[in-house]
Amino acid sequence: MAVYNLYIFNREGQCIFYREWNRSKQSGLSQELEFKQMFGLIIEMKSFVTKMSPTDLKDGFLGFKTNKYKLNYYETPSGIKFVLNTDLNPLGNIRELLHQIYEHVLLPTVIRNVNQNLQEPIKNSAFENKLEDLIRNSLLFKN
Repeated sequence: MAVYNLYIFNREGQCIFYREWNRSKQSGLSQELEFKQMFGLIIEMKSFVTKMSPTDLKDGFLGFKTNKYKLNYYETPSGIKFVLNTDLNPLGNIRELLHQIYEHVLLPTVIRNVNQNLQEPIKNSAFENKLEDLIRNSLLFKN
């Protein structure tokens, strides 16, 4: 199974971290515009799913699937948003993996770090190393 890329947005919509693994096709957009469009897509999809649901949603928008990839979404209670693009048939629980990125990587290395500001891009080698280890050791990763 393949992991293509990961976006992490703060509650204001700024992309504070982006990482690619197996992404072979680029969007053709500037990185800044790609981040804005991804965040806008997530906000609109959340709104659409909530409005169109015939029943009350427990988790709301969790992602979508195309014929080439799956977009997986996870949002923390504090408003941090994770978008992980994978192939169509990932092994393992992607939602749990995104929760682990938050709980075991972002929380201890960035959020609890008094020197880190979530209004700025994450530049933290401990965060990057723990994230890399978690992703590469997950069932989802394929070189």
